[in-house]
Amino acid sequence: MTVTVRYTCPHCDAVHSLERPPDLADRSVTTVSQPGWEYASPDDPDREDADGIAFVCGEDGPTTDLDGEPVEGCDRSFYLNFVRYEHGVELDPDPPTYGGPRFDFNA
Repeated sequence: MTVTVRYTCPHCDAVHSLERPPDLADRSVTTVSQPGWEYASPDDPDREDADGIAFVCGEDGPTTDLDGEPVEGCDRSFYLNFVRYEHGVELDPDPPTYGGPRFDFNA
């Protein structure tokens, strides 16, 4: 079973639709790739085994606006980053490039 998931280009707001399994491990969409992470293309059958998916806006399938009307993409790259684990511990991207300010409260 798959579900249609929509990702918005952070450069131009074009929407990309992708059929994915329903057990998603998505973390963020960024304009730059995470250092050391391996990205698959949207049409790679093994893309769920990668660290994320690299899109090229307008080149990786049809793009629409938020209302579903066809639009041209901006031809710029953006990246879907999956949640990663090492030895059962969730890894943060290094450097963290998602989500805004980070606050680490250590005693």
